[in-house]
Amino acid sequence: MLKVHDLSCHRGGIPVLAGVSFEVAPGAVLVLRGPNGIGKTTLLRTLAGLQPAAGGRIEIAPDSIAYAAHSDGLKAQLSVRENLMFWAHVFDVREAARAVNRAIGDFNLAALADRRAHALSAGQKRRLGLARLLVAQRPLWILDEPTVSLDRESVAIFAGAVRRHCEERGAALIATHIDLGLEARSLDLSPFRPVPGQGAPAADAAFLGEAFG
Repeated sequence: MLKVHDLSCHRGGIPVLAGVSFEVAPGAVLVLRGPNGIGKTTLLRTLAGLQPAAGGRIEIAPDSIAYAAHSDGLKAQLSVRENLMFWAHVFDVREAARAVNRAIGDFNLAALADRRAHALSAGQKRRLGLARLLVAQRPLWILDEPTVSLDRESVAIFAGAVRRHCEERGAALIATHIDLGLEARSLDLSPFRPVPGQGAPAADAAFLGEAFG
């Protein structure tokens, strides 16, 4: 589903990662590991097409990525259901009402469906933001610290959603410091720190797909 070849990434013009290569197959979860500042967010943003790579190649089919980062991406004056319907229309989802109902159910939002987003707690907003993943109906989920503001029960709800997504031949690439209880491979980014003084490769990355966040 996703192939990354010899990828290099910069943050603010400073090299943070070099020579990153990996694959994510349908049905798989890959967890990014490494200390704060290693470049996990930069890598995910590059894969999602939100910033250019310094070098390397990304192979992925068009319209494959749903990206969720630190912003919940909610409209404060819309209800939970209305927010999800908004995203269903953005992604031109067929049977939008059915997709929204599933997202509400899977993320335990039924009791909050008519509540406006501004009246939700931080954890409830996070669950609603993550529920957009189901509505988008994209096969590859790229997730940057998705469990921020979630309690233990909500983390389990999220992990269950990822598990079902992969059972349906979706895939997930996740940067997280916690154990989600998923069957997953890990990729430690520490070995991909650039060598000091080494010149950055020329930018030649090919980008396909869309993202939200």
